[in-house]
Amino acid sequence: MNVRFTRTRAVLTAVGLLLAVGAPTAYATLEDGTPRHGEPYIETSLLFGTERPDGGPAVTDKQFMGFVDKEVTPDFPDGLTVHAGRGQWRDADGTIEKERSYELILLYPVARAGASDRRIEEIRRAYEQAFGQESVGRVDDRARVDF
Repeated sequence: MNVRFTRTRAVLTAVGLLLAVGAPTAYATLEDGTPRHGEPYIETSLLFGTERPDGGPAVTDKQFMGFVDKEVTPDFPDGLTVHAGRGQWRDADGTIEKERSYELILLYPVARAGASDRRIEEIRRAYEQAFGQESVGRVDDRARVDF
């Protein structure tokens, strides 16, 4: 009887583990693979370099966060995320530039995409002008968001 109880326990444990591993995937997606939870949003990542092409001083953390407070937060007050990092890209002259950088992530409902798009483009241009940048990278993706 003790052997049978051990086998039963082992089978039940294995089934439980399989359900635990498979359940989040089944729960989180529909049959066609689209997420079930959350509302349709757009996720925009902006990529900001800090080195100035003219050789001037690099943009500091304080300057960047001041820019975010002044130019981004008023139009995206619901929240945002900033990641500091290191990046590289090829400039207009073909030189590979390596620099300290920031990734700014914005999430906004699909219904507000038109207005948000215009404001994001204004943010990009404002940073380029304020800090003498050749460009600010932009990546857009659809997401489902639940808070």
